[in-house]
Amino acid sequence: MGDRNEPLHQIKSRRDSALKALVAGVPYMQWLGVQFDRRGDELTATLPFDEKLIGNPRLPAIHGGVTAAFLEMTAIMELAWTAMWEDMEAGRIAPTAEVPGSVPRLPKTIDFTVDYLRSGLPRDAYARARIIRSGRRYASVHVETWQDNRSRLMAQATGHFLMPQQ
Repeated sequence: MGDRNEPLHQIKSRRDSALKALVAGVPYMQWLGVQFDRRGDELTATLPFDEKLIGNPRLPAIHGGVTAAFLEMTAIMELAWTAMWEDMEAGRIAPTAEVPGSVPRLPKTIDFTVDYLRSGLPRDAYARARIIRSGRRYASVHVETWQDNRSRLMAQATGHFLMPQQ
């Protein structure tokens, strides 16, 4: 797994660059402002609050479509990050936003089911995905989103994805 003598700052920079390249490939994610915090191989997505996310101004509540998109993007990024981790760490690939074609293709959604558990308040939201099953062609992912308290989920979803063929 990578060069054992590689300085820590270079390892972090390489990983951050690869994650940035993945995110840069999804314009809607950029428009929403979705960000990812990386701790080793674990990702936490953040959807910073913005007025444009409000679906019902009388409540006000984050639009359900935005919530679903946030969950789906978190699941896709978790799958892509996990799928490329081993190749990236071994130095077989070096994804970077500056080099077109260096970023692996993203998984394609087969189906995605969202359970809305409570209204999204006008504040930041967070999400984490957990891969249930991942094979060469197919993957299943569970993802959860919350705001102030992780134990009080705003929504959760389960998705099935077609994995890109190398």
